[in-house]
Amino acid sequence: MNHDRFAQFAGQKYLSLESFRKNGQGVRTPVWFAEENGIFYFYSEAESFKVKRIRNNPTVRIAPCDVRGNVKGEWVEGTARVLEGDDSRRVHELLNRKYHLLKWIANLTAKVRRHRRAEVAIRLN
Repeated sequence: MNHDRFAQFAGQKYLSLESFRKNGQGVRTPVWFAEENGIFYFYSEAESFKVKRIRNNPTVRIAPCDVRGNVKGEWVEGTARVLEGDDSRRVHELLNRKYHLLKWIANLTAKVRRHRRAEVAIRLN
C-alpha cells in the first residue's frame, strides 16, 4: 500500500465514499470514519442505499473530504464489507472515541428513531 495515499486521511473528520450502482455509476457520500490498523470503518442506516450498493458490489473508492463531500485528496480504491457481532461493536467504540459528543448525540437520535445500523470496514487495495 502506498503510504502517501494512506497518510492523507490522518487528522481528517470525513471521507467521501464512492459506492457503485448495478449499472456501474458511482455515488459519493461523505461519512464519519475511524481508522485502525490500516482499515477504515464507518456506519450507516442498515437500509441505506450505500449499504445496499456495498452488499451488491464491495468495490469502493474513498478520499478525504469536508462535511459537504468536497474532496480534499486523492481517490483510493478499496474493498468494503458489512460487519457483524463484535466487529460492529468495535466500529462504534472507535467512532465514539474520535467524535465524542457528536457521536453520543447520533447514538441517542438513532435509539429514539429505532434505526438499525450497518457497520462497514474498508480495506485499501
